[in-house]
Amino acid sequence: MAKAPTASVVAITAPRIQTASFRLIGESPFVQARFSAKAKNMMMAKMAAGSTAKGKKVREARDFDQDCKDAMHIGVDGKAGVPAGAFRNAMISACRLVGFKMTLAKLSVFVDADTFDAVDGVPLVHLHGNWERLDMHTRNATGVVDIRVRPMWREWHIDLRVKFDEDQFTLTDVSNLLMRAGAQVGIGEGRHDSKASTGLGFGCFRIEGA
Repeated sequence: MAKAPTASVVAITAPRIQTASFRLIGESPFVQARFSAKAKNMMMAKMAAGSTAKGKKVREARDFDQDCKDAMHIGVDGKAGVPAGAFRNAMISACRLVGFKMTLAKLSVFVDADTFDAVDGVPLVHLHGNWERLDMHTRNATGVVDIRVRPMWREWHIDLRVKFDEDQFTLTDVSNLLMRAGAQVGIGEGRHDSKASTGLGFGCFRIEGA
């Protein structure tokens, strides 16, 4: 005679999500490089044109000032911002330094948005400070030298609100993880943890009062 299945009880607790606020002070210049709407539209137009796009075209004169502005994230409120995900990704990346599973961190730490990008709706946090134009040379994938124009903030600060799962992190954990992200990972172009290079030391920050 078959045994009756043993009943089991699974207890899933409700998430204990807490919010902590930090003021981040830039320790090195922050450089931004969003993919501009103009560049996206040009690519889409070329793809839509198909084979007719292969003919020789007259190269338009570059407006470097406009290139610089196009590289900024501007919210629907008209203010400059940084993608909220940049700080979340930096904290998740810093987990490698302390042996915490990045897969768990992805489910445990989040950043509140102050506004949303006026072009593509990306969640942004407000970026405080004055920017200037930065002209830098680089090499394209073909090896051709090109000039890239980007906005740079030499002095900047951000008021960040971090939500975290209290069953995974304590407030001290979050603070220390954010400090590691600022000192060892960075945000934006030229950061320490850049995928394309070893970074230029840009985008470092500290927690005010820490």
